[in-house]
Amino acid sequence: MNDITARLGLPLIVPGQAGKDIVHNEALARLSILVEAAVETIGLTVPPADPVPGQAWIVGTTPTDAWEGHANAIAGWTEGGWRITTPTEGMRAWVIDTAMTARFAGGGWTVGQLRAARLIIADVPSVGPIQPAIENPAGGNNIDVESRACLLSVLDVLREHGLIER
Repeated sequence: MNDITARLGLPLIVPGQAGKDIVHNEALARLSILVEAAVETIGLTVPPADPVPGQAWIVGTTPTDAWEGHANAIAGWTEGGWRITTPTEGMRAWVIDTAMTARFAGGGWTVGQLRAARLIIADVPSVGPIQPAIENPAGGNNIDVESRACLLSVLDVLREHGLIER
């Protein structure tokens, strides 16, 4: 039997173990940091001098001091000191200073990118995968300058929003 959980590395109580309360409290301290995770910032490499219990950070790629050897980890400060957890694929955290979500994938954190196959608003499919380019209007015997300008404006907005290719 393992003594930690597979996904979050939380300590498990094993049969006949002394000090069960210590293991249980350690698991609760880590859960408090990881469930609905919110971090102050991402990429800090030196632990802050005066952290407050409950604050957490996503450690940068070249950490020092108490965070050394824990690149990309989530480091949370508790009354008992640092609790450091290695992220797993798909883990997410709210980054307070940017007001964006960070997601761990492929060995690193990405901030501010949401991945979806389709955006549905009020049960209405609103945005889907990017569509092929639409050619600008050209040619013809009768040229309506105002209509063409309007169509170009619509196409420019669609391209700017990434809904059609440039």
